[in-house]
Amino acid sequence: MPFSHYSSLPNLISLARLLLVPIIITMIAAQHWTEACLIFILAGISDAVDGWLAKTLKLQTELGTYLDPIADKALIVSIYVALAVVSVVPATLAIIVVARDMMIIGAVVISWLLAKPVEIRPLLVSKLNTAGQIGFAALVLCAKAFEMPVGAWFEISIYLVTALTVASMGAYLAQWIRHMGI
Repeated sequence: MPFSHYSSLPNLISLARLLLVPIIITMIAAQHWTEACLIFILAGISDAVDGWLAKTLKLQTELGTYLDPIADKALIVSIYVALAVVSVVPATLAIIVVARDMMIIGAVVISWLLAKPVEIRPLLVSKLNTAGQIGFAALVLCAKAFEMPVGAWFEISIYLVTALTVASMGAYLAQWIRHMGI
């Protein structure tokens, strides 16, 4: 395989994205919106690039199957918490985003501890949820960076992201309950 000596490149990109998280959060806390926005966009591009490299060039690794979603979740959860802390998005939205991911992590750990490991496959609602969460965070950061007014799109987006997050949580919970035979 001609690209095999680059097999860790997607993992290095995921690791770099993970390392960008505290920088973005620091920029949000300091209300350096342009920097936060640009670094968030860079992190989003890195997510697309590492996924494309892994799939297209067949550079998928076991480490990557863990590192990529951890980097994604660290980014999304941290962004929503930081935006709530500086009162840019409602705290309830951040709580729902965090609760969904904690529920999924808890379900995986419980399944593993009970020797009934569950395979987490992204569901369509989960993919829509992730896209909605990232898109909304990007819009909010861009609005702050470029001093754009928040209008109806902001309120509608909050309800949409909340609904997608709750729907995704419910879908994963239902899948886990079936798997565990509850």
